[in-house]
Amino acid sequence: MRGRSGWAAVAARTGLARPSAYQYFASRTDLLDAVIVDLLPRWSTYVTQRMRRASTPGHRVLAYVAANLHLVATGEHAVFRGLSAIASPEAFAEPGRHLHEQLRAPLVEALAEHGAPDRAGTAELVQAIVYTASHMIEDGVGEARARSLARGPLEPYLRQPTG
Repeated sequence: MRGRSGWAAVAARTGLARPSAYQYFASRTDLLDAVIVDLLPRWSTYVTQRMRRASTPGHRVLAYVAANLHLVATGEHAVFRGLSAIASPEAFAEPGRHLHEQLRAPLVEALAEHGAPDRAGTAELVQAIVYTASHMIEDGVGEARARSLARGPLEPYLRQPTG
């Protein structure tokens, strides 16, 4: 599949003949929209369920990190990244932004409950750690190791409420 793009690659990946791919989706944007509609609620539900199980705001932040890294480790995130490679930047930008905002909302809420003075800025820093650890997983680092590395800089901050 390497090097192939467009409908032929999409059809091959899904096991459909190229004409069949057109039968289901009129454009790459339509395909991307369908995937977003399917994946966004599942990813968001998975992350928020993991966060709800945590007993403190700090633990909810760590659960957010762990849940997102698990999605990367299990290949869920690869679907989204793969589509970004075949979709036009314009088609991917808004759904991608929406996905990340929806996934980030419970993180911002947990940081607010934790007492973060700049919860949006702090959420960006946490997300940067998730992003870096995600790339580590994609490069072959195990999920447990990446999660441990991500927790390292966060745990001291999250031990005590800051508010």
